[in-house]
Amino acid sequence: MTLRLYDTRAATLRDFVPLDSENITMYVCGPTVQSGPHIGHIRGALSFDLLRRWLAHRYGRVTFVRNVTDIDDKVLANAKDAEPWWALAYRMEQEFTAAYAGIGILPPTYEPRATASVPQMQELIALLIERGHAYPAPDGSGDVYFDVRSWSEYGALTHQSIDAMEPAEDADPRGKRNPQDFALWKGAKPNEPADAIWTSPWGAGRPGWHIECSAMSKRYLGADFDIHGGGLDLRFPHHENELAQSTAAGDGFARYWVHNGLVTVNGQKMSKSLGNFTLAADVLAAHDPLVVRYALAAAHYRSSLDLSESSWAEAEAALGRISTFLQRAARTAGGGIGFFASQSLPEAFTAAMDDDLGVPQALAVLHETVRAGNSALDAGETDAALDALRAVLAMTSVLGLTPASDANAGAEASALDSLVQTMITQRAQARADKDWAAADRIRDAIAAAGITLEDSPAGTHWSIDG
Repeated sequence: MTLRLYDTRAATLRDFVPLDSENITMYVCGPTVQSGPHIGHIRGALSFDLLRRWLAHRYGRVTFVRNVTDIDDKVLANAKDAEPWWALAYRMEQEFTAAYAGIGILPPTYEPRATASVPQMQELIALLIERGHAYPAPDGSGDVYFDVRSWSEYGALTHQSIDAMEPAEDADPRGKRNPQDFALWKGAKPNEPADAIWTSPWGAGRPGWHIECSAMSKRYLGADFDIHGGGLDLRFPHHENELAQSTAAGDGFARYWVHNGLVTVNGQKMSKSLGNFTLAADVLAAHDPLVVRYALAAAHYRSSLDLSESSWAEAEAALGRISTFLQRAARTAGGGIGFFASQSLPEAFTAAMDDDLGVPQALAVLHETVRAGNSALDAGETDAALDALRAVLAMTSVLGLTPASDANAGAEASALDSLVQTMITQRAQARADKDWAAADRIRDAIAAAGITLEDSPAGTHWSIDG
């Protein structure tokens, strides 16, 4: 089977053919760290975590780069005397890292900060000037602009003509040849802190936003790489401008462009500028991290996702069904979940994932396997149940959705198990003594604690009532 991905530039599904099948190269635009992450940021990062995991399953090695934009107009605007811009950027970067880790997003192979690649950005700007695709502002401001009309392919990513585009608002328009020209280098302003300024051949200043990713992707992945990812809202102007400046400099740049859909609130994009965002920290404080991961992964990565309280409840119930089956099957085999080696993935699951990362369809296969496994357990078909157990573990492992097992649940779970087992033993003794009133009282006490008992020929087992 062939993995197919929707390529934004081609506006169609394409077979994925990597440059090097032994090392998939992938660049994803990371956060601008002017403030903490909202749940939309986390959904975007998770989309590419799922893609990365699937690529790793299919090919083995994936070199995954996600940058941090730590110098930007917004970072400078949010800084205070008590917390300079670089301290704010670092603190917010830590918040993003904690939120990513909280729901099991794997750390990138490399996570470069923009401020560490300024020399590479200046080299790229100089090359664009030399090739006739960029120019210093004639007003002596120190700004340098990309000349969009010098590059006939400008607009190729979003399929727009230059005349239909809005003017670029990232710098003073007085020094521009064309309103759509965008800033590669921004001359220093009198009110900006001295430590946010770098020397350059065009005057003191700092890099524009778009040049950062072109320079960092080339530095860490080379002039040509497989996949460039990011949110749908980055297609224009950010990714359009990246593509233009990199290809105008002579680089092949990204071969596939993959964009995730946005989290919406009442049909509007969740955004800090609109004030309709929900902080990731608040969501993670209110819900189990695995529930958050499931809820954010349940919709196709390219679709919009409108979250509500029912989203978390549905995710919790779905995970509960998976966890209950895994525990039942493991008990039947006499071992903890972690004891069982995973087997090959079901063909239907692989087909779903290969079809533009069809996680919703893959989850349907997962739940159908859980249902089949439960039916096998009910019928006493142990071999079939264990096959289902291994298949479920293989699927949840790929998706990063494996529930914690009895073996790794920790001391609190062990203590709870000891107490419940004692009560189960007392109930069994009461039943053996035909003291039905005592047996019922023990069962009612267990039920009141939210615990369900399951009587079977192999004994009585308990689970948390989901």
